[in-house]
Amino acid sequence: MIVSHNELVAAVNKAFLGMRRHCGEADVIANMVADLQMVGLHGVRHFNNASLFLNLDLDCAVTFIGNTDSSIEVDLHNGSVACHLPTVLDFALEKMVKSKSVTLTLKQCHNRWLAFSELVRLSSKGIACRAKWLNGTSPKRTLYVLNRGHITPEIFFSDVIEGDGTDYHNMIIELSTNDFNLDVSAQGYAIHIEGEELSRAQKASWEEGIYVEDAEWEILKQAATVFLVENSERSIQGAGEFA
Repeated sequence: MIVSHNELVAAVNKAFLGMRRHCGEADVIANMVADLQMVGLHGVRHFNNASLFLNLDLDCAVTFIGNTDSSIEVDLHNGSVACHLPTVLDFALEKMVKSKSVTLTLKQCHNRWLAFSELVRLSSKGIACRAKWLNGTSPKRTLYVLNRGHITPEIFFSDVIEGDGTDYHNMIIELSTNDFNLDVSAQGYAIHIEGEELSRAQKASWEEGIYVEDAEWEILKQAATVFLVENSERSIQGAGEFA
């Protein structure tokens, strides 16, 4: 089905607020989902999948387990990238005042696709980004390269999994004041989704509305409805106390 940007953002906002979590900002996460959905990368599906597991993590602050002038290592305690990435990136950007490049390693994290919009914003600030991770559910290596000034990334996939000690719950994000070489970065990746294709999808979403799979939209709407019902019940109870 087709929904507007405002409808999508409002639904995700309500669904996240209904989870009553300490970590994560509903409005920021809602826009992360919308931005990913608009370029055809299934933001709603990723959010719905994340919702199934959000109650299983510790819902706590991240732990910095490594910190040098050019690298940061952070444990998200099985948390969602959507809940923590904006804060962690702010910390990384402070380092780039003195360093031309910073490597950020996120450990024990989930929902890595939802990093999309936060990384896109870095490009507009003159910072190039290269991110990579390994999907554990359906093993596939993913590489995301967004050079300075670009509004959509180049995305690469590979079905070749190297090594026995592979960690399926990490994400490595490299930030640099210089652009990354696409040919070098993409070596070993057989599938390529071009940034231009994502840009066309984004343009169509603005002009024609945002396409969301019917089943995924129903799941999201139900989650948002729970928040509205709980709010309504609390309002009635509050009114009763002062009647």
